[in-house]
Amino acid sequence: MIFPLMPRYFLILLLLLSGVAPATAGIVRGRITDAKGEGLAFANVAVRASTTSTASNEQGNYQLRLPAGRYELVFQYVGFKPRLETVRVAGGDTATVLNITLSPENYQLREVIVRSTDKDPAYTIVQQAMQWRRYHQREVAAFKARTYIKTLGRFTDVPGKILGLVKVGPDIKPGIFYLSETVSEMSFRQPNVVQERMISSRVSGDTKGISFNRASAGRGLNFYQNVLKSGFSERGFVSPIAANAPLFYRYELEGSTRQGALLIHKIKVTPRRRTDPVFAGHIYIVDGTWRLHSVALDLSKDAQLDYVDNLHIEQIFAPAPGPSDVWVMQSQKVTVGFTAFGFKGNGYITAILSNYKVTPTFPNRPAPTTPVPAPDAPDAPDEAPAVTRETVAQVKKQKPKLDGLNRTMRRQSRQVASTRDTSSLALGQLKRGEVMLVEKGVNERDTSYWASIRPVPLTEEEQKDYQVKDSTEVIRNSRPYQDSLDRKRNELSPSKFLLTGYVYSNSFRKRQWYVAPVFNIVNYNTVEGLVINPQATYTQRTDDRRTWSVTPSLRYGFSNELLSPSVAASWQLDAVKLARVSLVAGRTIENFDPSSQLTPFINTYYTLLQNRNYAKLYRRDGLQLGYQWEPFNGLTVQTTAGYFTRRELQNTTFKLLTDHEDRTFTPNEPVNAERPDGTRFGRSQALTTEITASFRPGQRYITRPDGKFNLGSKYPTFSLTWRQGISGILGSDVRYTLLEAGVRHSVSLGLLGTSNYRVATGFFPGSPRLAFMDFRHFSGNRTYLTEDFAKFQLLDYYRFSTADKFLEAHYNHHFNGFLLNKIPLLRRLHWQEVASLNYLTTPTANHYLELGVGVEHVFKILRADFYTSLQSGQRAGTGVRIGIGF
Repeated sequence: MIFPLMPRYFLILLLLLSGVAPATAGIVRGRITDAKGEGLAFANVAVRASTTSTASNEQGNYQLRLPAGRYELVFQYVGFKPRLETVRVAGGDTATVLNITLSPENYQLREVIVRSTDKDPAYTIVQQAMQWRRYHQREVAAFKARTYIKTLGRFTDVPGKILGLVKVGPDIKPGIFYLSETVSEMSFRQPNVVQERMISSRVSGDTKGISFNRASAGRGLNFYQNVLKSGFSERGFVSPIAANAPLFYRYELEGSTRQGALLIHKIKVTPRRRTDPVFAGHIYIVDGTWRLHSVALDLSKDAQLDYVDNLHIEQIFAPAPGPSDVWVMQSQKVTVGFTAFGFKGNGYITAILSNYKVTPTFPNRPAPTTPVPAPDAPDAPDEAPAVTRETVAQVKKQKPKLDGLNRTMRRQSRQVASTRDTSSLALGQLKRGEVMLVEKGVNERDTSYWASIRPVPLTEEEQKDYQVKDSTEVIRNSRPYQDSLDRKRNELSPSKFLLTGYVYSNSFRKRQWYVAPVFNIVNYNTVEGLVINPQATYTQRTDDRRTWSVTPSLRYGFSNELLSPSVAASWQLDAVKLARVSLVAGRTIENFDPSSQLTPFINTYYTLLQNRNYAKLYRRDGLQLGYQWEPFNGLTVQTTAGYFTRRELQNTTFKLLTDHEDRTFTPNEPVNAERPDGTRFGRSQALTTEITASFRPGQRYITRPDGKFNLGSKYPTFSLTWRQGISGILGSDVRYTLLEAGVRHSVSLGLLGTSNYRVATGFFPGSPRLAFMDFRHFSGNRTYLTEDFAKFQLLDYYRFSTADKFLEAHYNHHFNGFLLNKIPLLRRLHWQEVASLNYLTTPTANHYLELGVGVEHVFKILRADFYTSLQSGQRAGTGVRIGIGF
């Protein structure tokens, strides 16, 4: 039969609609409670034999959007019996209500037969898990999944002032201060390559805001790794199944239970020592395969958390879709409580992973060391069978054969990487090194979109926060409201005037003025006497989130009666290429060492009270232009060109507050070993250019609509510098070339802490003609106060500055409490030990070495070190240095 044209199209449309209609999504919702009717927060809900899952909210409510059809839903909560329910979804946006009550798991101990010569049977179970840890860490070569993340932070108490000094802003109140949701596509490839594409974002009260949620931020919480990084402490924390875990943990088998064909062991883990960097709580291990079924673990202040009071982690794992015998994470919840500077609060981050596509590392899993027990008789499905456990010593002899594990993992990972553009595991669009791409328009989704895609329903508190903040956003962004807040923020106070500086804001117009605190404005030196250096920085933000700023300064020295006006400006050209232009013009008073540790405050203190005028200064008049940009990821280029007239200055005052009879002020002329006849220069004109290129291989970064954000790399940063003094142009009287190469890096050593090093070497070729400020300086220190512990601490400020070849190296190791944590009295102080080494060689310095040991986190923010120095093998001096260290 031949249909007329229009009816034919109508038939095609009808057929299409008939094919779509049965798949129209419906909603299954309800509440998950315990036997007492209390809601179970963040319980896992999964569709059996699929990749779809969700979780309940803080009140135990859940929702799951599914196409019309019949499904088996698995409800799980750590420590409770899983429950399987069959539900029929009608579709057509209908809602099916299914309330679930979960019963505590009946973990039985009587069925376990223990050898009389062994410890608690938990030790043999954990030993098996330890031996299979490397396999489970590598069993998935790659995967792709959809990730939903919700982050909430709330204040329960807000102080009037921070530390009794800084007044808290009027917009900071008890209640939710941050609530956001994101949906992302993420991919993983061994050994640790994570990429993510954010497709939707919502921030409560900020329709233009983009959430900072990142799925990859939780990759440090992998309990198959020996040491975990929580993100809330500088320390690493030992996994309960790490290779050396029995040195840190005690284990107790609380019972075993049957879940279908699986036998699950509930093991209580406790620290051997209260302040060890370890967890406390429970781990659940699958018998026979010895993998983690789930975890519920805690960290407290005893573990020396730095930024929070307590941390709770729950993870649930399940078999990956497909025929392979690998498991993947279904959900993760991290809950924290914090108390800091008078603020009290709590928060959580919950992540739901679904729609997995997995590439296993191995086609078949090696045979388990102990067969999975046969199912029980039907009349006792929940009882665990009797299992005979070997001793730990016997289990150690049964290590699985994992030869070629890393080789196979790398081969599979390379194969996935080679097909990244066509593979179903690829995200597309992401570039090399780009770990996250936030698409444009991610924050333009409406509430109906979020209601349809959100796997975890909002709590009543969250609904109210969205409703109130979103409905009042227009008011809060209006000029009258912003001005009312600014009037409060802009109030003057002694603490702002003396300590933090004063900020005058116009939030509606995205601009502000910043005036430095009085300790930066008023200082004293023997060249100028009392110095008044008023300066204010004006900053303007644009609608596309770029900024430009200008800082005028009007410095005046009362003793030498010298006015020094200047201006500095900066303009961000490109937030993605990180392009920025800078300008400095006018008259300034400079230290001969441009990176000197002698801050105005430190020099003022030592001049007036210690009779030590360490800082040597000169006058500079001219102009300098700078440009910085990132041509491609990992490479940053900085260029400057300047012309200055430099003039020598003399001491004009010798006034002080405390006179030491055995000390006298020294002339304003640096003493240098390469210039035994003196460093006087009178007047010098210099036209100079400088270009520095820094390259960090493997740099990871995030691309957002408002710019590019670099995250770092596992490789060092290499740098090259070429500074050129040009003679004969505009009267310039300098002619020299400085070539320098450097490397710097930070290396994590697990429980042993973190090492930071920096090495630089260079030389001045030919016969340079230059003034002393053009030398290569090394930032020494002669005071008890230090500005930077990564610099020299006993070296004279100018003695070994050079116009020849040089090599300097700095090494700092932060033990993060590895040693002091083992001393009963000291570990209560939460101090952390640190060691350092500084080295310099020049033709005149020969071999100069500093060795230092100290403690940081003293009173939370201070660091104190003791140093000794050696000059060509001979002891040169000792000293104590105090500074900021946290």
